[in-house]
Amino acid sequence: MEKGKSSKKITRVGEDESTAASAAGSRAFVPTDENKGKARTLRIIAIILWAIAIGFEVWAILMLREAPINMTWLIGIIVVELIFVIIGSVLWKKSNRLDPASEKDKFKFFVQNQLGLIISVIAFLPLVILVFTNKNMSGKQKGIVGSIAVVALLIAGITGTDFNPPSQEQYAEQTKQVELLNQGVNSVYWTKSGRSYHLFQDCSYINTDRTTEIFEGTVAQGRELKNITDLCDRCQARAEKAKGLETN
Repeated sequence: MEKGKSSKKITRVGEDESTAASAAGSRAFVPTDENKGKARTLRIIAIILWAIAIGFEVWAILMLREAPINMTWLIGIIVVELIFVIIGSVLWKKSNRLDPASEKDKFKFFVQNQLGLIISVIAFLPLVILVFTNKNMSGKQKGIVGSIAVVALLIAGITGTDFNPPSQEQYAEQTKQVELLNQGVNSVYWTKSGRSYHLFQDCSYINTDRTTEIFEGTVAQGRELKNITDLCDRCQARAEKAKGLETN
């Protein structure tokens, strides 16, 4: 199966084996020590940010216990808390793409991938309840602060939820699919704005006038850097056709 050439700039991301390796005699995904280290660092930073956010939540709760309540400060604390929660969740999800959990342990898989959602509930739900049940606030104040707290809870929860959580099994299966279609080579292409990875650098979906640069790397690298999970259907059909012609 011969690959066509693209007229666009091709940027190689890392080395072939820099982000994924197959254990001897198996197809299990094994993250490199470097990626495990990066994931560990991101998780530590995320936990610190979440701890700071919960500290702001405690501060807000203490403010609710004293009258009169400074509305400006209270709203400001909620906004700052939201920022820390969101940044922590983004970093946590990035760490999971570098070092994904296994689907074999369902509980661990859920907690690791949805910890951002769990933290969001912990950081805002008690605050929402206390605002609406607070005796030191007027109905108007409860409506304003309560609405802001509810919106913050929803934003944080959506940001913290991973709607397509990565797993070791998913990485292994996707890598296997590419290797079967690509003469045993784990190499794909993608663009900055693309949502699919490609087997051919001259695929018409990415080799367009709007494309200035095409990235090349492994399946895992495409997931880590751009959270790309889908194989281009046009590339898949082309590869299957070429593979069928080669075997005839």
